[in-house]
Amino acid sequence: MVSDNDKKVWLWIAVAYLFSMAVRMIWVYWAHGHPEFYWNGELMLNTNDGYTWGAGAQKVLYGMHEHNPGIRDMWSNAIILLTVLATKLTPWSLDTVMLYMPAFVSSLVVIPVILIAKLYGNVRWGFFAALLGSIVWSYYNRTMVGYYDTDMFSATAPMFILYFLIKSTADFTLRSALYAALFIAVYPFLYDAGASIVYAMGILYGLYLIYYHRNDDTTYSSLILVFTALLPFHFVGAPWNYLLKLVLLVALYRILPRVKIARMQQYAIVAILTMAFLYVGNVFDMFYERIMQYIDRGTVDEAGLHFYSVFATIREAGNIPFEIFAKRIAGSMPGFFLAMIGYGWLLYRHRSFLLSLPLMGIGLFAWWGGLRFTVYAVPIAAMGAIFLFDTLASAISKKPRFVPFATGAMTLAMLIPNIAHILEYKVPTVMVSNEVKDLKKLDKVATDKDYTLTWWDYAYPIWYYSDTNTIIDGGKHQNDNYIVSKILQSDSPLFAANFARLAVETYVDSNYSIITDTLFKRYRDPETLMEMLAKKSYKAPKKTREIFFYFPTRMRAIYPTVTKFGNIDLKTGQPLRNIVFLTLMPVRQEGGKVLMDNGMVFDSGSGTVIAGRETLSLSRLVEAALLRNGKVHTREYPYRRYGRGYVMLFLKSFGLFVLMDERSYRSNYVQMGILGHYDKELFEEVAVSPYSRIYRLKR
Repeated sequence: MVSDNDKKVWLWIAVAYLFSMAVRMIWVYWAHGHPEFYWNGELMLNTNDGYTWGAGAQKVLYGMHEHNPGIRDMWSNAIILLTVLATKLTPWSLDTVMLYMPAFVSSLVVIPVILIAKLYGNVRWGFFAALLGSIVWSYYNRTMVGYYDTDMFSATAPMFILYFLIKSTADFTLRSALYAALFIAVYPFLYDAGASIVYAMGILYGLYLIYYHRNDDTTYSSLILVFTALLPFHFVGAPWNYLLKLVLLVALYRILPRVKIARMQQYAIVAILTMAFLYVGNVFDMFYERIMQYIDRGTVDEAGLHFYSVFATIREAGNIPFEIFAKRIAGSMPGFFLAMIGYGWLLYRHRSFLLSLPLMGIGLFAWWGGLRFTVYAVPIAAMGAIFLFDTLASAISKKPRFVPFATGAMTLAMLIPNIAHILEYKVPTVMVSNEVKDLKKLDKVATDKDYTLTWWDYAYPIWYYSDTNTIIDGGKHQNDNYIVSKILQSDSPLFAANFARLAVETYVDSNYSIITDTLFKRYRDPETLMEMLAKKSYKAPKKTREIFFYFPTRMRAIYPTVTKFGNIDLKTGQPLRNIVFLTLMPVRQEGGKVLMDNGMVFDSGSGTVIAGRETLSLSRLVEAALLRNGKVHTREYPYRRYGRGYVMLFLKSFGLFVLMDERSYRSNYVQMGILGHYDKELFEEVAVSPYSRIYRLKR
């Protein structure tokens, strides 16, 4: 029977949950005024990765992507299973389920926050902490409406684990340890990338119980459950590994209280389980690799060849300024320091909250490892800040009725900068409707066996909207980024055609292995292979499927980053040449001189660009005007240094200038992707618009 006190607790939970949901609807209200964000009558996603899970759901629901090796199985990630179930069991479309699921799931974090506070006898503190923790910058950004990704589980599930671990140290019932173990067992299914977090929580839980409660009988039964949950079941695949572990945990929960086990035997069982977990889970190596993955950036050495590391370009994996770091965890610099002070005080007052150290620790690691990790610390920091506020209010006020108002007022001061951020965070959808229209044109002429070559940022939307495959994507971009980068920056259409055919056919023939590994075992000298591919005498592999080239207009913004992967001497790891590709926004014009937003000055009369104390000489000015049919009309104005120096490309329709070196101007990316110039013997147009250009490889 539910007590009146419990009813009040769940009422506070409901209010906090609705608050979290309501705040997340702010983006929907703003996006509603942008019709270009809609497709099939629904808002589209605002994260690229969401489309890989959507494609996985499409495969189950509609039988699509039969030949796509990158599609995850429904039983490999809970997000796909839950999406399929929600689409089948509700009147909502797949697009609607994908859009709103992050808000529904992530807002559940308010439950463990409030319940943890209830364990410590102060639901008021938990309620205000839940309001704050559910919408702080980092947590909101990665769980907002449209951010359809496994991040919705990343911090929510560990908070449930933390609650039950703390509860098991408070009530000393095996049932609480069982619930914690059950959440630990399924966590990899919810968020496989966060295994190290749960491992750390389990290890700390073991150390905590052995240090503080080593003489309690429940301690060792609890550890048996938790370390059994942590132990990877590699000998059986999903979903049976999860089901088997859940059944085993329930069975142990039933058996352990009924079997008399001597203390020394309990020690031995826990020790064996711990060693098995550390060994089978490869725990120490995993911790080291995860840390180094986000700290060690640059080139990756593979069999004597040096490839550019993708982690050097991912913003979420880069070092961040302390101010941004602090704001993402608490919403403001003062709020961050108050949260840290409160967290320290909370640890002092309630030692069982030490079990939260892994979550706070990985959040603080974000200062070095990248902004993505801040999300773990958000609910903990919120609890620390509000605990401090509530303690201060209780100490200052002699009237108990005043305390909730004082705590609420201080909480409001923490909420304001976070809500202000949400109001300003007008993130667009990944694609706009006209871009999707182009991909749908591709879908009409392609089959699910065909491949589309483009940069990995656009792979998942291509899967979802055009049902074609890619050789690189957000989950498979390792060294094969080199291939696409090399094709784009090459000035030889023949090289692009040959390398594309070789890469795709090699990928399929090698059972979807890393292409560069396969190729450079066959061709020991990369330079020799590159030279061969540019020759007419080169005989490409037999064509087994169509290959398309996708050039989105938006790629212009990231093209300098794209070039880094192909502009590298694989033997030394050093750049091959100095690539210049700068997009410039004109601020004002004075006669023949144009002042750019970055301070550069373009003198069209003399054909020079003044960049600080340096003067760059142009070989030509190229004016490109986009016509209604998607074609591009170009006009060249050569300078006396024709053939040398730099090129200034004026994109008249966009009001932008692009300064680039001569070789970049001749590249396949600029000629095919921006100017629409292509070799008609090698390629044919599939879709042409102001938003993208898609070509089919004829051979």
